[in-house]
Amino acid sequence: MMNTINSFQDYLLLEKKYSLHTVTAYLNDIGFFQSFLSSQYDDNNVIKINYNQIRSWIVSLSDDGLSNASINRKIASLKSFYKFLLKTKQIETSPLLKHKALKAPKKLQIPFSEKELDLVLNQINYTDDFDGIRDKLIVDLFYTTGIRRTELIHLKIQNIDLFNNTIKVLGKRNKERIIPILPIVADQIKLYLIERSQLQSIKDLDYFFLLLKGVKLNDSFVYRIINYYFSNVSEKVKKSPHILRHTFATHLLNNGADINSVKELLGHSSLASTQVYTHSSLAELKKVYGNAHPRNTK
Repeated sequence: MMNTINSFQDYLLLEKKYSLHTVTAYLNDIGFFQSFLSSQYDDNNVIKINYNQIRSWIVSLSDDGLSNASINRKIASLKSFYKFLLKTKQIETSPLLKHKALKAPKKLQIPFSEKELDLVLNQINYTDDFDGIRDKLIVDLFYTTGIRRTELIHLKIQNIDLFNNTIKVLGKRNKERIIPILPIVADQIKLYLIERSQLQSIKDLDYFFLLLKGVKLNDSFVYRIINYYFSNVSEKVKKSPHILRHTFATHLLNNGADINSVKELLGHSSLASTQVYTHSSLAELKKVYGNAHPRNTK
């Protein structure tokens, strides 16, 4: 059984190009299911099971207080595993073939307003040293390019093109895309590069964004940066790099950008992924429509 799990891990990492974080989550979910099978059926072989056993696990997870969304994520891990077993001909049919996902309420991602972005970028007094210049550039790059947190962290020096004012980012499943940068951001990059060149030591030479000690950024640091600066201007519960990505898309759509262009900028593989950002632009459209149409009686 361990050989099968290890092969599945290699498949996710090497063939599907999933991140280590995602692969770990998948394997943890399969491990939890194995533990459930052991305790309830005295057998942890996840290959030789039927849907009724999976259903009893779902009921158990629900009884433990897990949300439908969390349960769906765990079942998605199992579904991926059984697809792998089908692919490698270890099973003939998936026990999840006719499974339907549990209904889960969609989480409404509330973007920052243009006023909040103006306050963060133009009203906050960032320090004029390396940390302050870097922090403001991080905020501005998130807002003006819509890149993901991991894309920002892994941005390389060689992928900054100030001649053409573009950056090249490596997205999900190693897909590269070119994103234009605004002249005002290019100016900030030049300023940051001067400060970066004066660091006492640089260990991670290839990486564009660094900590003061010369090593590349990490996930928690980037999250803290965004949360810290936006806590000064916004009362929204969630203040994260992903909300800035959401804000980037929403503000573009609100100001008339074509959804297909936004899709390319975000690096989405399908238009359906981009359409989750249209609820805010639709609200703005309704507002404009209501204010402008002669038939609207107030």
